[in-house]
Amino acid sequence: SAKDMKHRLGFLLQKSDSCDYSCSQGKKEKISSSQRVSQEEVRKWADSLENLIHHDRGLAAFRAFLKSEYSEENIEFWVSCEDYKKTKSPAKLSPKARKIYDEFISVQATKEVNLDSCTREKTSHNVLEPTLSCFDEAQRKIFTLMEKDSYRRFLRSPYYLDLVSPPSASCGPKNCKRSHTHTLDCNSNIISQCA
Repeated sequence: SAKDMKHRLGFLLQKSDSCDYSCSQGKKEKISSSQRVSQEEVRKWADSLENLIHHDRGLAAFRAFLKSEYSEENIEFWVSCEDYKKTKSPAKLSPKARKIYDEFISVQATKEVNLDSCTREKTSHNVLEPTLSCFDEAQRKIFTLMEKDSYRRFLRSPYYLDLVSPPSASCGPKNCKRSHTHTLDCNSNIISQCA
């Protein structure tokens, strides 16, 4: 229903002064109107998955979409690998690698990602003597999987379409006295209406 969709998209909905949204780390951050994502930037997200996930708001929108599909383990794995590659201390490599392996790669992993047996085995071997590149192949496979599957669905979803659609002229900040509500049109776009 429209109310459910509004609730799910709440962190992405723009208000006239500022909006709250959940960062990828789960903490609340205040975003002023000058920090909002431009329509041009949002359109660039459709050019490539890389453009999308290298932008904080794009990553947050993609994560929310994947969470709605109960498939957020792929992006969480990708983000964990990116964080892992920034590890400065050699002493921290092994525990971080083990944590990523246990959470995403192991057959008993709580958030097991979909890897072929060869990549899984190679990654298991790499974790025994971890380097900054020990997850590279697995990360590439998951990126390709997201690019061919969930990214394409994201671009057709209200999570993206609502951000890329220009706001209704009749519902600008001057015309809306209280709050925005959202309804689905026949193309499954979410459109703002004055409340």
